[in-house]
Amino acid sequence: MRTTYITSIVIALVLALWLWSGQGNSDDTNGMASLADQNREQARVQEDAAPTRVRVVVSEAAERQRIIKVRGKTIHKRTVAVKTELSGKIVNRPVERGMQVVKNDILCEISVEDRQVSLVEAQASVNQSRIEYQGALRLKQKGFNSQTAIAGAKARLATAHANLARRQLDLQKLQVRAPFTGLVEDVHQEIGAYVTAGSNCATIVDMDPMLLVGRVSERDVVALSLTQTASGMLSNGSTVSGPLTFIGQTSDPATRTYPIEIQLPNPNYTLRSGITTEIDIPVENVMAQRVSPALFALDDEGAIGVRTIDANNVVEFHNIEILADAEEGVWVSGLPNLARIIVVGQELVTAGERVDPVFENKIAKPALPKSGPATQTLDASAQMSSSSVSKVAAIPPGSSIP
Repeated sequence: MRTTYITSIVIALVLALWLWSGQGNSDDTNGMASLADQNREQARVQEDAAPTRVRVVVSEAAERQRIIKVRGKTIHKRTVAVKTELSGKIVNRPVERGMQVVKNDILCEISVEDRQVSLVEAQASVNQSRIEYQGALRLKQKGFNSQTAIAGAKARLATAHANLARRQLDLQKLQVRAPFTGLVEDVHQEIGAYVTAGSNCATIVDMDPMLLVGRVSERDVVALSLTQTASGMLSNGSTVSGPLTFIGQTSDPATRTYPIEIQLPNPNYTLRSGITTEIDIPVENVMAQRVSPALFALDDEGAIGVRTIDANNVVEFHNIEILADAEEGVWVSGLPNLARIIVVGQELVTAGERVDPVFENKIAKPALPKSGPATQTLDASAQMSSSSVSKVAAIPPGSSIP
């Protein structure tokens, strides 16, 4: 009796295990079949769906110089507030604001007062000290004078000469002169005013040469070198140019930019300091194409780019760099040398999607060498025409392109 129970329990367990294993295999089989069915269904849907029709222009790249654009301003080279070195009354001020002065021109003149008398006194002291020294030398030759007395007479003569030099220098300091050629930006004293040593007389600015100053990014500074010629467009529309004379070696901690200076000749003082300027610095040559700004798009990271198609009519997204503005578009780099640019319908497609292109222009590709692939004809163009660019317009969803 007990043997029968045990046998029944074993049989039941074996049946349960067999049923459970079959259920698991069935689930796996159903899961695999379900995944395969999903893939086939997705492929069928893609095959059945008609590709989006877009309008395409083929653009061939041309060599163009990349230009670094910097916003800056003009600034004069140096400014000096010329000060007096002596105290006294101003008796002459021959300059006015805005006047051009040459180096060593008189700006202010201080009264002589008793300084001329002090000069005469110093000259007499020199004569007296010289006679005493010469007499001491004659007494020494006769044996009536010591070496100490000779040294004392010589020291008094040197002191008299130094005092005379100071008096002469004081007379020269009465005339405050321009340290360099420039313009009088401001005057600080009037005739009759009493000044002390260190008082401002006039402010002189050096306007020739003029400097263009700006700041460039850490990405662009590596492309710059001294003596490069840069140009600038002033706010009044005039254009100036000159060599790059300074490139900073340390960046601003806040903006991570580097200072630059461009030297401009300004012999007639026609340029003024502080004028806002757009600075253009040409650097290397790159291959670029002219496209309409209406074709620009953003990728998932916010970078600007343009949508194109490859030889299999699959959409591609290319990040671009704007080089310069033109009347009929914008010059950009980063596209293939022969780019099939989507000009209508680009907002309806994404990268990786197959499209049905309608080309607006066609040219034949030059024959390749015999060792290469056979000659083929591609849809291409030497330059995207301005008329093609102007046709760019958005297409409502669901619409087709004629």
